[in-house]
Amino acid sequence: MSGEVRRQQIVEVAADLFSKKGFSGTTTKEIADGAGVSEAIIFRHFSTKRDLYRAIIDFKTQQSSQDLQTELEEVAARNDDREFFRIVATRKLELYCGDPALMRLLLFAALEGHELTDIFFRSTTIEVRNYIRQYIERRVAEGAFRKVDAAVAARAFLGMVGNQAQVEILFKSCDDLTQSSNQIVDFFVDIFLDGIKQNAADENSATGQRPGM
Repeated sequence: MSGEVRRQQIVEVAADLFSKKGFSGTTTKEIADGAGVSEAIIFRHFSTKRDLYRAIIDFKTQQSSQDLQTELEEVAARNDDREFFRIVATRKLELYCGDPALMRLLLFAALEGHELTDIFFRSTTIEVRNYIRQYIERRVAEGAFRKVDAAVAARAFLGMVGNQAQVEILFKSCDDLTQSSNQIVDFFVDIFLDGIKQNAADENSATGQRPGM
């Protein structure tokens, strides 16, 4: 087995164990046993635990984040607001629900006050939120959206999506919604855009005109 394949195997085993037992509850011996290697091999590939944590984050999020940004850039260029937010919601749900361990890793890290929390949160949330914020700010400047706090608006939208992911992963047995994920995403986007899009009354008020004039 090549060194790169072995390294990837260690990362996958560590991520799985951390998502089930938490960071405090998982030992390097358990990781080594799960990967079929010695603890010495683990530290040969990862000189510190932080190196292992970073490798887990890259493994879980890097490619999906790059793909999402590329997809959003194409839609943002044509000012397709509905498709922009639909893609964000759809891809975030796919990321979390397609890999439930990622959500569990995030929650374990936060609850344990683990050093991984900030790194994880920045990789999975802040980068996307900032991209959404910049898009909203631009559309506000262009008059397409009302004057809103773009950072708060971005957090509000991601909050809806994040809660849906938590319900699907952690509280599925209590979920009383019967709509498909696509239907729920469409509903979220409609609610959000109805709240921030500039309407005729807002435009008239901004220009000092009365409706119908």
